Amino acid sequence: MCSEDRISILPDHILCHILSFLPIKEAVRTSIISTKWRYLFASISTIEFDRCLLSGLTDRNVDSFKNFVDRLLKFPDQVSLDCFRLSDGISWNDEDHDFDVSGWICAALCRGVREIDLHLDNLGDVLTLPAVLFTCHSLVTLKLNAEGSKIEVPSDVCLGNLKTLQLRNSVVDGDSINRLISNCHVLEDLAFFECFLAYARELNIQTPSLKILVLEFDVVEYRGFNYVLVINAPNLVYFQYTDAVAEGYALSNMKSLEKADISIYRFDSSDCETSATHLIQGICTVRSLSLTIDEVLFRTCRLPIFHNLIEFEYHGLGFNGRETWLVEFLHCVPNLKTLTLNFLVVAETQWKVLHMEVPSCLSFHLKEIKILNFKGDTRMFEMISYFLDNAMVLEKLMIGMKTLSETQQSTVFYQLLQLPKSSKKCQVVIF
Repeated sequence: MCSEDRISILPDHILCHILSFLPIKEAVRTSIISTKWRYLFASISTIEFDRCLLSGLTDRNVDSFKNFVDRLLKFPDQVSLDCFRLSDGISWNDEDHDFDVSGWICAALCRGVREIDLHLDNLGDVLTLPAVLFTCHSLVTLKLNAEGSKIEVPSDVCLGNLKTLQLRNSVVDGDSINRLISNCHVLEDLAFFECFLAYARELNIQTPSLKILVLEFDVVEYRGFNYVLVINAPNLVYFQYTDAVAEGYALSNMKSLEKADISIYRFDSSDCETSATHLIQGICTVRSLSLTIDEVLFRTCRLPIFHNLIEFEYHGLGFNGRETWLVEFLHCVPNLKTLTLNFLVVAETQWKVLHMEVPSCLSFHLKEIKILNFKGDTRMFEMISYFLDNAMVLEKLMIGMKTLSETQQSTVFYQLLQLPKSSKKCQVVIF
């Protein structure tokens, strides 16, 4: 009894869409199913070459592979490409195989590709990409992972429809990057992941359409931090920044900011406190803030009131006077509802003798406190006691104890339940 082939009767464009979800090797294998399937793989809209595809290459079949790629990208009557991706370390300068990666990129651009995602290693000091890549009007998403190489941006740049630009593990030159960003007029998502910022006096990001900004730079001893970060992004919703404190910050027009994740460290800035304060002042309209610092980098007396802030997450190493600094900061966030703390309590902490006015957020708005990596020592109990004594409307106290044994957790939980609470509705939760 013959079973009906219901898949093959589907229209070609649907079959090609299905094939786009398969690894390219598996998509090609479907050509033996029937005459209808013979050339369908050549019309898929997503082409990805990865290390698994190259793992079986030998000196005998490498030329066949190159010819196959050329035919796939330059096939007659080819459809436009949604995505062209080189992942898992395809080599740019591979002396054994001599791949024409530049030619592949150009062929994808000729097919009106919308997304290019390149993970390239063995590049040498400088990565020179085809100039046409930086003037492609079909490109909407560009992701580059250059594995420690410097990305060269040509003088002629115009990416009029680019909405997402992500650079990872790359060396970025200040002038080149400023030129690239300023010529992406509809950019919405800009990200630098683990990048090395070189030769920069100013990083200038003035993009009205920008919604997501991630600046995650390598903090290394031989790198200079004497640059000024300029941001003017009225529609920015999310901002992540990781670096040593720079020479200066000019953040303006951040009225749409919903969430900020800031990790800053003292390195060699001569006026670290002023610069760090300007950075925090620039995000004062944010609703949710995660802050990581390794010491007191800015004075709370110079901060504005964060009227919109309802979630605050604080990370960092222990330093003397942190409890005073934290309470002072809480005075700047009168409408805070959720507080998350993740830090070591140093021996000099003096929560018991903290003679300061109680922040208004503790009295009227704070509903949830989460304390991560609780060690069960006396100083941490003192900190918890401070919050339980003063948080009048607290509904939930969550304590993370993953480093403690079950017996220790039970003991600590019992001790926490014995602590007096100003809020009768407060529940203690262990996780």
